[in-house]
Amino acid sequence: MSTQTEATADGRESYIATRVLDALLREDYGGLAQRITRGRDGVALELPGGRRVRLVTGSLYQDFMVAPDQQLRLAEVMDALDAVADPADAAGVRALAEECRAAVRAHELLDARREEVLSRLGDGSIRYETLAAFADHPVYPTSRARYGLTEDDLLAYAPEFAPSFELRWAAVPRSRARDFPRAPSFAAVGLPDLSASHALLPVHPLTIDAVRRVPDVLVGPVPHLRVRPTLSMRTVELDPRTHLKLPLATSTLGLLNRRSIKPGTLEDGARAELLLRDILAREPDFGDRVLLADEQLYHHTGHDHLAWMIRRLPSGTIVPVAALAAPTPGGRTVAEEICGGDLAGFLARYLDLLLRWNVRLFVRYGVALEAHQQNLSLVLGSPGEAARPRLLIKDNDGLLASPARLRAAGITVPRFADERMLTDDPHALADVFVTITLHLAAAAVVFGVLPPGQARRLLTDALAAALDEHGGDPMGRLLRARTLDAARLVGKSMVTAGTLVAKARTGARDINKFYGTSGPNYLRRTPGAADPR
Repeated sequence: MSTQTEATADGRESYIATRVLDALLREDYGGLAQRITRGRDGVALELPGGRRVRLVTGSLYQDFMVAPDQQLRLAEVMDALDAVADPADAAGVRALAEECRAAVRAHELLDARREEVLSRLGDGSIRYETLAAFADHPVYPTSRARYGLTEDDLLAYAPEFAPSFELRWAAVPRSRARDFPRAPSFAAVGLPDLSASHALLPVHPLTIDAVRRVPDVLVGPVPHLRVRPTLSMRTVELDPRTHLKLPLATSTLGLLNRRSIKPGTLEDGARAELLLRDILAREPDFGDRVLLADEQLYHHTGHDHLAWMIRRLPSGTIVPVAALAAPTPGGRTVAEEICGGDLAGFLARYLDLLLRWNVRLFVRYGVALEAHQQNLSLVLGSPGEAARPRLLIKDNDGLLASPARLRAAGITVPRFADERMLTDDPHALADVFVTITLHLAAAAVVFGVLPPGQARRLLTDALAAALDEHGGDPMGRLLRARTLDAARLVGKSMVTAGTLVAKARTGARDINKFYGTSGPNYLRRTPGAADPR
């Protein structure tokens, strides 16, 4: 290994170790935050092994974070974690250690291939999916780790490497399956003609071994139908207007966050889409500004690894919100590339639309969307349309809705299979608004591309304007209290719930909605600035 490569490897290890320690400190896993000391030489974290890690004032989501000049090794962070962990979490600790190693390897692989990938990026929406995949998750520290995948798997199927590949196919008895609309012939995938008794379903190549173990299912030996991965990896592009979502036999953002598809999920997503369409019909000022992907065509066999959903997209160039802060080959961020020369104005218009829409949903209808930076996109019809971006929303199976608020608005309450999607607890709704809409779809974007003071002002002004529309409405007052007027903002304990602690011990009904941590209110002061005395 060359000296330069060694330096890159060491840097990536320290980067992951730092992000993991920041996350553990933010979530106060094992009482780690109680080890913070303050003295003449500043603030530090006393690791169980004796090392003092210097801390600085945190950014966005936490009070303190590891200082940029601190070089950490994964081994010392994992030793510290092991020392403070509950013995019942031993398996989770081992899993996080493997996540860390996998994340380092994935970063090193992207470092080695980045220029080659950038050199062959084309135009159109898939380009922005790839650029979005270059950006790390704003909160989860090991987001590049995908359980069980090799480097060859990543190169062949991960969106950050911009590959293309052919799907595999499985013949499933018609008693529990129906034909995929774009299925090839049985002969084309190397199977005898079973059309009378079986349906042909697409399978992601990474899921094929799991599908082979399903009783009464035959796997075709010949791949067919070339696709390209989108940011979510388990969703692939069939053509620029059509995406295909398939189960994936891996986990991301935590060992427990599996990428398979449970029965009922696709149907609930379709019901949630229809609910949002009903609401949009009642809100004409959003009618041409907020778009919903069509996710009404789907099928589930009852097995977590055999399902599909076709997503139909509107015309125009589609830019995932996750891409906005990502760098382009020209050295600018994606937001700078598409803003039409007025970055602050573009982001102000984006925030105005994002927050007015989501505040309206919250206050009038008791709906909080899980439309984070991956599930939310901007649609640009032409470069000139940066002056008036439109929002595109997809994957709605994680939203929360209040039956009482929907009934009060004259809307029929959807019969979701997953009862966790319904709640009349306004604070549960506010938790989703803050951790998804505010933290990920708004703050992570504007603080990622603008100076902190300017970003805070834009975000605060946009949220205040959105809330002002609703005067003294009790739901509006509650949301204001939980955001603009709050001393602290709620956060999610993603590493704790996603990997470290079994669901039976956390008591989380949904590991993606597990809270318990909080951070400074960046709407009231600029992140990174010292607390006022």
